[in-house]
Amino acid sequence: MNQKSEQKPLLPTKVIQVEITEEHHDQRLDNFLITRLKGVPKSRIYRIVRKGEVRVNKGRVEVSYRLVTGDIVRIPPIRLAERSEEVFVPNNLKEALEHSILYEDDGFLIVNKPAGFAVHGGSGVSSGIIEGLRLLRPEAHFLELVHRLDKDTSGCLVIAKKRSALRAFHAIFRDNQIQKTYVALLSGQWKKQKLVVNAPLLKNIAKGGERMVMVSSAGKEALTTFTRLTCFEQATLVEAAPKTGRTHQIRVHALHLGHPIIGDERYGRDDINLLFKQKGYKRMFLHAKTLHFLHPTTGVALKINAPLPPQLENLLKNEKPL
Repeated sequence: MNQKSEQKPLLPTKVIQVEITEEHHDQRLDNFLITRLKGVPKSRIYRIVRKGEVRVNKGRVEVSYRLVTGDIVRIPPIRLAERSEEVFVPNNLKEALEHSILYEDDGFLIVNKPAGFAVHGGSGVSSGIIEGLRLLRPEAHFLELVHRLDKDTSGCLVIAKKRSALRAFHAIFRDNQIQKTYVALLSGQWKKQKLVVNAPLLKNIAKGGERMVMVSSAGKEALTTFTRLTCFEQATLVEAAPKTGRTHQIRVHALHLGHPIIGDERYGRDDINLLFKQKGYKRMFLHAKTLHFLHPTTGVALKINAPLPPQLENLLKNEKPL
């Protein structure tokens, strides 16, 4: 007999077959498994999918596969050598989250994500934004990430409080019905006023196992509009509006322009990053400033703005505009 996916998630001790209902229609497989297999590191979930231990309708699929009502998901036995029911969330994260709510209603909330924290635990990270919110709100029955931001990126992050809201936002993001704008500080003086970067992106794995993304004709379509805001002696403040949502898209497109983001340890310039570190600046200057969309229930237009963190504001105040 198939178990229904709306039952309380438990770690299986034997192979189970889960029938997908309308509740989880169009949800990514990895997100479904992360929710169901509480306490299992994300890296392990990805590994069991890659090895074919997780199957959908008896076939192998990628973690990005979107579930369809009626799918049968095979989940293998999961055993953890050590499993703690208590999730450790650093005090500085809890304090930041308590004052980070930008918008909230019955269906979802939007936080001004602090830089330096992953959006969720896993892959060597004990906890993240979502674990912190769940700890702060033990009465909440449902809190799930709608989308993701890089660990070192700050700004608008949407959290669903209901399964219906999660499905609605997945459709909004998938159909490009949301306008996202970021602010970034680029290395050097970017002379153009505005430019649309149309450069496909391909995920790659570096020798050290670090995930890298590069511009490649073999990659997926990626579009970002860059608009110059202020030019400084050693950097340029820009607004970046991604049309697509590829991994590291703005960071790699900035590198493609020849002006990588200040503080970007992966794609940035070591000499420029060192220069700004000597000024006391220690993070990547990429901030998800605004989200503009129609409310999924009321249809009312919402524009949510996330103020720049003090460190970014202070850096701009100390730079000399041209």
